[in-house]
Amino acid sequence: MFLSALIASLCLASPVAADCVVLLHGLARSAASMGSLEKTFRKAGYQTVAIDYPSRRKTLPELARFVMAEIPQNCRAAPNVHFVTHSMGGILLRYAAARLPDHLPRNMGRTVMLGPPNQGSEIVDHLGASLWFQRSNGPAGGALDTGAASWPKQLGAYPHALGVIAGNQSIEPYWSVLIAGPDDGKVSVASTKLDGMDDHSGLPVTHTFMMYNPEVKRQAVYFLRHGRFESADAS
Repeated sequence: MFLSALIASLCLASPVAADCVVLLHGLARSAASMGSLEKTFRKAGYQTVAIDYPSRRKTLPELARFVMAEIPQNCRAAPNVHFVTHSMGGILLRYAAARLPDHLPRNMGRTVMLGPPNQGSEIVDHLGASLWFQRSNGPAGGALDTGAASWPKQLGAYPHALGVIAGNQSIEPYWSVLIAGPDDGKVSVASTKLDGMDDHSGLPVTHTFMMYNPEVKRQAVYFLRHGRFESADAS
């Protein structure tokens, strides 16, 4: 009798919830740009949520608060909440970690940043003061320069497990002229690096399209599972 009741209770027990992956797009993009990655993580067994935010209409602190408020409760209740970000999405997450730690999920997992301007962008250095750039990229985009007072330089180390994937191919030669060293057309490989990161991988992908690349997706899943990239290079 006892054994039968035990078996029945085990059969009726709620399944263990899957980890959740929060996807944050970059400047002047939308959640749709993370759709291919989102499908990859769902296929790998994760819950997912791709957050849309008005990247060109608010300041970076305002956007960070907006993004944190958009994480649904069912995701926050997952055993672990991981983040995968593209470009400025990584800076929003760094801002939340540094300035809004109580707004982050309590069960923070691992983070993969794709092409993040962690040391700022030389493109903003050269073009940030122009009216065209300000209208096209908004106040948050204009705050991503490489100066000591920029947000990327003020936020310090990221306090959670972090892997960074940098692109080293460009389809935008005009922008690349403004960037020192290997770059992805928008961000230099050197700028993606951050003190305290757990791993870094340079791949032959561009800033605009890296989210769709099969190897980028494979490595992102691998990092969330293992805390490192598979056969990561030393770039």
